Amino acid sequence: MAAAPFEDKFRQLDELLPTPNDYRTASGKPGHNYWQQRADYQIKAALDDDKQSIHAEEWINYTNNSPDQLDYLWIQLDQNRYQKSSDLLNAAPSPTENKLSFRALAATLKSQDFDGGYKILAVTDKNNQPIHYQIVKTMMRIDLKQPLATSKAFKFHIQWQYNVANQKVLGGRGGYEHFEKDGNNIYEISRWYPRLAVYNDVMGWQNKQFLGNGEFTLDFGNFDVELTVPDDHIVAATGELTNASTVLDASQQERLKQAQSSDHPIEIVTEAEALAHQKNHTQGTKTWKFSAKNVRDFAWASSRKFIWDAQGIKSGKNNVMAMSYYPEEGNPLWGKYSTKAVIHTIENYNKYTLDYPYPVAISVNGSVGGMEYPMICFNGPRPEIDKKDPSQRTWSRRTKFGLISVIIHEVGHNYFPMIVNSDERQWTWMDEGLNTFVQFLAEQSWKEKYPSRRGEPRNIVAYMSSEKQVPIMTNSESLMQFGNNAYAKPATALNILRETIIGRDLFDFAFRQYAQRWKFKHPYPADFFRTMEDASGIDLDWFWRGWFYTTDHVDISLDKIDWLTIDTQDPEIESAYKRARKQEIPESQTELLNKSIDHRLINDPSISDLYDEQDEFTVTNKERNEYSKSLKNLEENEKQLLNTKENFYRLQLTNLGGLVMPLILDIELMDGSKIHRVIPAEIWRRDPKQVSIFQITQGEIKSVALDEKLETADTNIYNNYWPRRPIKSRLELFKEKKEKNLMKDSQEELSQEDETDLDTDANEKKSD
Repeated sequence: MAAAPFEDKFRQLDELLPTPNDYRTASGKPGHNYWQQRADYQIKAALDDDKQSIHAEEWINYTNNSPDQLDYLWIQLDQNRYQKSSDLLNAAPSPTENKLSFRALAATLKSQDFDGGYKILAVTDKNNQPIHYQIVKTMMRIDLKQPLATSKAFKFHIQWQYNVANQKVLGGRGGYEHFEKDGNNIYEISRWYPRLAVYNDVMGWQNKQFLGNGEFTLDFGNFDVELTVPDDHIVAATGELTNASTVLDASQQERLKQAQSSDHPIEIVTEAEALAHQKNHTQGTKTWKFSAKNVRDFAWASSRKFIWDAQGIKSGKNNVMAMSYYPEEGNPLWGKYSTKAVIHTIENYNKYTLDYPYPVAISVNGSVGGMEYPMICFNGPRPEIDKKDPSQRTWSRRTKFGLISVIIHEVGHNYFPMIVNSDERQWTWMDEGLNTFVQFLAEQSWKEKYPSRRGEPRNIVAYMSSEKQVPIMTNSESLMQFGNNAYAKPATALNILRETIIGRDLFDFAFRQYAQRWKFKHPYPADFFRTMEDASGIDLDWFWRGWFYTTDHVDISLDKIDWLTIDTQDPEIESAYKRARKQEIPESQTELLNKSIDHRLINDPSISDLYDEQDEFTVTNKERNEYSKSLKNLEENEKQLLNTKENFYRLQLTNLGGLVMPLILDIELMDGSKIHRVIPAEIWRRDPKQVSIFQITQGEIKSVALDEKLETADTNIYNNYWPRRPIKSRLELFKEKKEKNLMKDSQEELSQEDETDLDTDANEKKSD
């Protein structure tokens, strides 16, 4: 019978990773011939608040730094995801059950009549001559009249308009939120301008269609943007405001100046001013001008409802304004936490990655639950407002920590992928997973035992053992259990790597090396894997293979323990030992019952002999003589070893989940002393399914626990103990529901209170 094929969990990743070259080295560094493209933008846009639409034009200067000649350019048209013909809408799966949320149904119906997507009005060159273009769903190809040679630039002009989606109804990463009570809107504007796709050494043109999950892959450039909005709107945007003296009054300008050196957030636009703005609805427009250097994208928010607070901080040698924009519906929660959470994020991310390089960091409250762009992010949680007394504002524990966490997460995205600029369209985990990991570190420094959702190994075990999952190294659009796969699992893996596999010092050095090497560049998975190994000096191929390329999980069972002591070879000692072991064997039921039998040997002693008087463990002189002779053949140190009093244990463990991990053992002896032992994952290199561990102790073992501190995301902790521990749970009691009694229920009168509630609910649904 042929042997089962051997599965090498420690096989090197060379066969899976791309071959190093002049652009990307085997060490994980950018190569000496590394290159990337550049796209600079000048944009003018006008917001029509009455029609919820944007009209805009842009001048793009695209520089070809590649060694290749380009015959065409690809432009991202992400707003086309709202077109009725979009793949995102038409490839959406049907509900698996016979139920649907109200919001999902409203979005489905609204998408049928919403006039979404870009209306491209013109594409022209610098001489205002039309350029041929072809729209392909969420992409547009611009055909160049002359090939764009290396080191050359091409400047062109695009005019467009589009209708802004009602985000509360249609969802998405941007849009507007309408407030029925005062007739105002909050606009969170993203993916709003035609943007250059990335051309690089790994993908060529990254022109995969936008299907909803795989976000954005963009090149760096400078932005000069003019935004014309209603006169009483306040605007937050990527970059620095360059005409504050024009759009802010004298008091607001003075507060903005004070905030730069303040040790607490200062309101630039107060709540009273915001309330006045949202009531008055003044006519006319105002143009806000922003400049952003070396960013990959530009987003903005606009509303007359905004309160605006700010506080200046230092980031390395850089001065940064941490700022928040929110409606009065967000207070007092937002005024208390938002800007402080922005500051906390920068301070903590700087420790582990790089100094935040931009002049502003902004958190905006609107209907988008959480979304990130350079220098600005959109975050959703608000307090609960009492309907009878709107001045009464409360929030749950989940809302409070949800707000702090989402701000940390979205501001943290400035580092991944806004600066360490990975390919989101291809690999979601490279920004979401790495960012969620650093988010976990930042959360834990907010307060002791901060209730982080992701990062702790124990929080991922249910997902790890679930059936419907794919490896982390799966394209963004093919992921299953998106949040667990791209956020939680990679974040947990990195936390385990830091805490258990290589230690904090080595990990932190290597992780920071990755951020420093690839800031303002385009890293791919191999660059991350190779840098972490190169900078830590640890071969982690087994870890990347198991955690990132498979759906194996951790389930290591401590099956049995054999207790061994030294065979002294002394017949007196060994015979007594064997006799004692036999006496420990419990008598069988037959033996116990047979004690009452009138045995022949008792009644007839003549049949008794030596074998009835002595047991098989009786020592003979021959054995004593042989022992004496054997001692003469031993060296003195060998004789001493025969008298060794230590206990020897053989622990047998089975890998049931497939994922190899270190064995973390906590051993308690009968005298109360404890032994902590960590055996590296390499113990599995010759047999990934079963291993035996040899343990020497001074005393007898009382118990053994495997991964007692829950460090490895083991999915079944109940097979981690010797002896086994009982499983604690609760038995829930319930009453059986009575059958509906139509005759009795029909006699009940409808209360006046119920009628009022029904009318109120109906009105609320109409207003939504």
